[in-house]
Parts: sequence; C-alpha cells; structure tokens
Amino acid sequence: MNKKTQLLLASLATTMLVVGCASGPSFVELNALTDKIVKASFRDQSHVKVERITATDETNRLCSEADVAGKPLDEKTAKRIEEANLKAIKWPSDGKFIGDWKEGEKIAQSGRGLTWTDKANDVNGGNCYNCHKIDQKEISYGTIGPSLYNYGKIRGVSNPNDPASKAIVEYTWGKIWNAKAYNACSNMPRAGHTGILNEAQVRHIVGLLLDPKSPVNQ
Repeated sequence: MNKKTQLLLASLATTMLVVGCASGPSFVELNALTDKIVKASFRDQSHVKVERITATDETNRLCSEADVAGKPLDEKTAKRIEEANLKAIKWPSDGKFIGDWKEGEKIAQSGRGLTWTDKANDVNGGNCYNCHKIDQKEISYGTIGPSLYNYGKIRGVSNPNDPASKAIVEYTWGKIWNAKAYNACSNMPRAGHTGILNEAQVRHIVGLLLDPKSPVNQ
C-alpha cells in the first residue's frame, strides 16, 4: 500500500468517526473521498483501466447511497430509475431474440474477461453460475440469484418463437441486458448495458433459458 493510499484511508477513517454527528460529511463528500482512494489504490494495467471501477451513473450512485443508509429507495425514485434503464435497453438489431442454447451454456459457464490477465480481444463470459442454479446436473452454483432451472417451462414457453411467448422473451432479453430496468437496485450486473456481453451473447443466453431443448428446461 503506497503512502498516498495510507493517508487517504486515514482520512476516510477520521471522516467515518464523525458520520454520526449532525454535521457529519455528506454522501457527496464521502463519494469524492472514496473515488480518490480507489484512484490511488489501483492503476491502469494492460487494457484494464481504473476508469471502469470509478465510472458510475445515477443508478449506481443512488442505489449505493440507499445501501449505505440501510433503507430502500423511495417508490418514486425507484420507478424513475427503472424507467430510465428500460429506455436504455438495446433490443436485438435483427429482431432475433433466441440464439443457440449450446453457445449460451458456454457463456454461462465462463467467468473470464475484464481482467488484465485476459487478452484485450478475449470474449467475456457471463459467469451466470456464480449466482444462479441453471442446470439440474450442476453441483456447484451460486445462490445470490434465484434458481433458473426450468425457467422457460415454468413460464409456459414451449416454443420461444411463438407470438404468445413474446412478453416473456422480451422480458428475458431485457433482464439480461439491463436488470435495473425491472428492479432499480438489482444485484444482477447490467450485462449488455455495461458491455460485459454483446448482442450475440445475450441472444445465446436467452436461448439457454427458453429453448425447450436446453438442459434448463429438461
């Protein structure tokens, strides 16, 4: 840890001691100090830039502040955030929502990408199993998110290309692309919105979740 980081951490510790006081620091001041600490503690390396850690938007800022305050966003603010993120969803450019579930499984299994040890042109993984149970045969998976096993079957999607399934298909795409469009402070990464996954990858993940032949729906 370099001296600049140590000094900033000491400053943060001092600041936190007075948080309980009426004249304590504001969220703006705390956010600014945190930003300085992050920039002092990390460095650009290879194709990975510190900016990816520090870059934030209103959604992240408000949800982080609500988390620190220990209370959820008020209904009006949450609705505003969801509406803004819904408008930001990029729908499939060719109108095709369903991809190859086998490719989707590969993406769901992969947690690689976005680190300096990966090559700049490496394809990112979705790391879906880190938070969800997807395939009944898997013995290792995360539980931060709900089980996705039988995702399509439970929702009555026997043919994802059937017009009757349109709402579920579009919701599934939107949820993967930008989860905060449906839950303002969702823990789920905004995979498409932040560039973790590209359009083709999202299409394959949708296929994994909805194709009747996918192990998800067996």
